[in-house]
Amino acid sequence: MNSGKTLFAQLMAWVPWTSFDRIVRRHQGDYGVRTFPCSEQFRAMAFVQLTWRESLRDLEACLAAHPNKLYSMGFRQAVRRSTLADALEQRDWHIWAELAQLLIDKARKLYAGDDLGLDLEATVYALDSTTIDLCMALFPWAHFRSTKSAVKLHTMIDLRGSIPTFIHISTGKMADVRVLDILPIEPGAFYVMDRGYIDFARLHRFQANGAFFVTRAKVGLDARRVRSSPSDRDQGVICDQHIVLNGRNSSRDYPEPLRRVRFRDPETGKTLVFLTNNMTLPALTICALYKKRWMVELFFKWIKQHLRIKRFLGTSENAVKSQVWCAVATYALIAIAKKELQIEASMYTLLQVFSVSVFEKTELRRAFAEPEPQSDHGWISKPLFPLEI
Repeated sequence: MNSGKTLFAQLMAWVPWTSFDRIVRRHQGDYGVRTFPCSEQFRAMAFVQLTWRESLRDLEACLAAHPNKLYSMGFRQAVRRSTLADALEQRDWHIWAELAQLLIDKARKLYAGDDLGLDLEATVYALDSTTIDLCMALFPWAHFRSTKSAVKLHTMIDLRGSIPTFIHISTGKMADVRVLDILPIEPGAFYVMDRGYIDFARLHRFQANGAFFVTRAKVGLDARRVRSSPSDRDQGVICDQHIVLNGRNSSRDYPEPLRRVRFRDPETGKTLVFLTNNMTLPALTICALYKKRWMVELFFKWIKQHLRIKRFLGTSENAVKSQVWCAVATYALIAIAKKELQIEASMYTLLQVFSVSVFEKTELRRAFAEPEPQSDHGWISKPLFPLEI
C-alpha cells in the first residue's frame, strides 16, 4: 500500500509545476487571486476529465464527499462551482494551451522510439479535423449553420504514440484547408492528410520547407505524365508516375513535379490515387503511410468517448477552449505516466481505472498490474467449515 498519495496526486506529480508557474506569471493568471489559483483549477479540470463529471455541481458534490483527502490531492480548500465558473470565464485559455504543449513535448520524447510498422525513421504526422455540435442559444459566438453552433478541432498527431502536436480550435465554419496557413512545418517530416486539404499553393509550402505530404488526388485532376516507374501489380500498385499540373492556376501555384500512385486495395477492390512530393520511397510505403491516417480518426473517436469535450462547463469561447486544452493536457499526462512506468494496459484501461480509483492510495504501477492467479493451495480452495466424518 502507498499510504502517502492518492492515485490522483501521483498522476499530478508528472506535471512540470515549476514551468507551469512561469506560464501563469507570464499571463498573470493568479494576479489578485487569494483563493483557487491556476494550479488548483487545472487539478479540478483534470479531475473532471478523469472521472467524467457531468457538471460543475456534480464536480463540487463529488469532491465534497471526500473532504479529508482534498489536501493531499493538491486542493487547499473546497472547490465551489461558482468559483470554478468564474475562473473558466476569466482566466486566459492560453495558460492551459501552453501547459498542454509542455506535456505534449515531454510525451513525444518518450514515444519517439516507437515502431510505426514502416521502414521509415522520419517523423510522420496525420492531420484532420472533427466538429463538436453546440446549442446556438448557449454558444452564439460559434455560429455554424442557421440552426446550430459548432466548434472544430483541427488536430495534427504524431503517429508514434498518437500524441497531438498541433491543435487549433475554431468555429465550425472554418474550412479545413485554411489550417495549412498556420500549421508549423518540420523539414524532413511526412504529413498525411485527406483530399479536403488539397490546395496547391498551400501544399507548395511543404515543398519549400523541405517536408513531404501524402494525400489523395481529387477526381478530374488536370495533369500530364512525365515518366513512369516500374509497378508491382501483384501488390496492388497499378501505376507509379511523375506528373506535372496542367491547370492554369494549379501549375502556377505548384510548378514542380508531383508523384501519382494508383493503388487497388486487395481487400476492398477499391482504387485509390495518391499524390505526394516524395519521389524516392517505394510506392507501397506511400500507400501504407496514407493508411496510417486513420489513426487520427481513432484519436478523435477515443477522446470524444472517454474525455469531457462534447459537453462544456461554461458557454463562453474562453471556457470552451480552456476545457478542451485541459482535456488535451490530461490525455498527454496519462500517456506520460503510461510510458514512464512501462504500464502495458491500454489508455482506455488507464482512464477507466482512474475514473473509479482516484481517491485510492495504491501505488500507481501496482494499480494497473495484472492480478496474481490464485494457487491451488490458497484459501479459496479450502472450505471455511471442514466437514467431520
